[in-house]
Amino acid sequence: MFKNVKFNSAKLSQVIVNDSYYSNAFLKEIEYLRSLDIDRLLAGFRQVKGLKPKAEVYPGWENTEIKGHTFGHYLAAIAQAYAITNDSKFREDIDYIIDELAEAQLDSGYLFASGEYLFDNVENRKPAWVPWYTMHKIFEGIILAYEVTGSKKAYNIMDKLADWVYNRTSKWDEELNLLVLRVEYGGMNDCLYDVYSHTGKEEHLTAAHKFDEIALFKAIYEGKDILNDLHANTTIPKFVGAMKRYMVLDDCDEFYLIAAQKFWDIVVNHHTYITGGNSEWEHFGKPDILDAERTNCNCETCNTYNMLKLSKGLYQITGEKKYLDFYDNTITNAILSSQNPETGMTMYFQPMATGYFKVYSTPYDKFWCCTGTGMENFTKLNDAIYYIDDDSDPMEITVGRYISSELTLEDSTLKLKMEASYPESETSTITIIEVGENEDFVLKLRIPDWSQSTDLVDVNGSKEGILQKDGFVYIKRKWSNNDVVNISWKMAITYETLPDNPHVAAFKYGPVVLSANLGTEDMEESRTGVDVTIPTRNIEIKDYLFIKNMSVEEWLAKIEDHLVDKDNSIEFTLKNTDEDGKLVFRPHFKQHKERYGIYFNLFDENSENYKSFLEQKELKRKIELATIDIIPVGNDQYELQHEVKGEKTFAQTSNGYKCRGTSAGGYFSYKMKVNPNEPNELMMMVAREGQPIDFEIYLDDELLAQKTTIGGWPPKIYDETVIIPKEMVLNKEYVTLKFVNKSENGYFKLYGHLRTVKK
Repeated sequence: MFKNVKFNSAKLSQVIVNDSYYSNAFLKEIEYLRSLDIDRLLAGFRQVKGLKPKAEVYPGWENTEIKGHTFGHYLAAIAQAYAITNDSKFREDIDYIIDELAEAQLDSGYLFASGEYLFDNVENRKPAWVPWYTMHKIFEGIILAYEVTGSKKAYNIMDKLADWVYNRTSKWDEELNLLVLRVEYGGMNDCLYDVYSHTGKEEHLTAAHKFDEIALFKAIYEGKDILNDLHANTTIPKFVGAMKRYMVLDDCDEFYLIAAQKFWDIVVNHHTYITGGNSEWEHFGKPDILDAERTNCNCETCNTYNMLKLSKGLYQITGEKKYLDFYDNTITNAILSSQNPETGMTMYFQPMATGYFKVYSTPYDKFWCCTGTGMENFTKLNDAIYYIDDDSDPMEITVGRYISSELTLEDSTLKLKMEASYPESETSTITIIEVGENEDFVLKLRIPDWSQSTDLVDVNGSKEGILQKDGFVYIKRKWSNNDVVNISWKMAITYETLPDNPHVAAFKYGPVVLSANLGTEDMEESRTGVDVTIPTRNIEIKDYLFIKNMSVEEWLAKIEDHLVDKDNSIEFTLKNTDEDGKLVFRPHFKQHKERYGIYFNLFDENSENYKSFLEQKELKRKIELATIDIIPVGNDQYELQHEVKGEKTFAQTSNGYKCRGTSAGGYFSYKMKVNPNEPNELMMMVAREGQPIDFEIYLDDELLAQKTTIGGWPPKIYDETVIIPKEMVLNKEYVTLKFVNKSENGYFKLYGHLRTVKK
């Protein structure tokens, strides 16, 4: 299907996973999917057509402007589950859904769970919660359903919906096109290139091009890290789309591939934590500033899902091992880590700050974006283990991940079985169960980046015909039934520090990130955004280690002596620290019910930084504890939760931050929580960026403050605080704060986070 792909991932139907942890994760996801009421997910689609819904729409995100996105994920997930299991019940569900969608699709091809007015709002600069993002999820489900079942009706739905996209986008001039692209649109270019690969219609290709953000691609292509304060899950799918353009088009300019590769390098090398996750509060930060951004809202799981898509595709095109290394690390330490193995529920954020705990979705009243990607993640755990290069002579099979599994290739009469249990055992085997007589192929084994040795592979005890190249072991021979490849990848304790603080360290054992159990005291949950549940840390948690009898550098240099295995149990305790025998580190993906610590600050006994560390930590803690309400301004989800309103208003990225702004004479407002009957503080971030800007702040239509931003150049973001007198919040829990631009020209903007704080 794709013209520029050399290494095709084995189909889901060709791989069976036997690993017990993976198998349980898959079964828990299947149980959850089967518990959902399809008619409730389809209710909005029927309403748009004027049909009576067969059930009430689910609450939470499915009863907002983003409704329908979960349905798209759900359809993709059950299509993947059907490909793996061939379960007739899944096929019946897919066929039922396709019939319902065919009935709900408008004559124009429009198919959505809300009216077309949301797309109008985007084009008319009115607030709207990411309709194109939602459309992308719906497309993905339909495309996968078609690819798995071959349903002609699914094809027709996909074809007509893509026609609607073309008809709408063909009316955009360049200015309107750029305006639309400022609002999160998921991977619309990605899915439309997929559609084009099936339909071959030039209109669908033209529509896909409309969602290619060339200016962004060009900046990254030129090696510029412009990611600071960009919404991560908005940005990553854009480059998945650039990569897909290269995959699909025979004559595609390498510009798109190189842009995707350079983006991957920037994200992985300068914005990524040890688990493979990235971002803080859904946004990228400045390059190599990671320690300073460790909070309870790091590493949105959707970002990880999309980085895995990008990594898999880039390996399929280039064959470079680094993409497989990232995939293996990230699916183990971020994706497996995101699911509760007892309930099957999944996480939104994955905190990197020490002392927080994992918070999972609830089955029928949240429906976060990460609930949806969780459905997909855990119905394709057998993906990206094996890759096939049929064009090589002889055929080449790459082992990308070491998971107990079976691969069956019907066309070449080949079946092999892998048995592996990292990190429990350093050894694994691949047995040729069935192969054609005297058939030769190349078995290509990824040498894991965590392995301490690379010369530990043989076939039936012999090393004949085995060589190493570019990080892989190649075995070329004529294979026979029952041939056994013996593999031993040596594991050891290693560590990683963060670029902005070399004395903050996290630990791994072989392929697994380790975290320390920090207890279960006061596991209270909180909320942010649109009903997103996050962990709190209202108690003091020790997130540092004192190193004894040596410097931090000396302690890390011999880390294998200072983090020692406890009774061969893959549990490790410390030596030569103030926490010897107290903290127990174990694989992070198995920590589910307790507070944890991945990263720890390291101080030696003579550290001059310790006092400064404690002072900064205490100041930050006081602000966090005093915060009553907080909005990451310019972020549609969180602004909608705070009932954003305005005229002549906009959201954009400026001066390295997301901002909410308004032109002369305009305003914007939010509903925010306050501490009643007491003085409050309003903490905001504004900018010096040229001429001073006069602005006024109103609280429930009463003037609170008249202010003027600092004039001058170059741009500089600075903090501004306004006291809210207790008289203005008497008997009030919530107030409306309105920001009015009083200048005759120029823009007033708020940056970063807006807070109400106890005084």
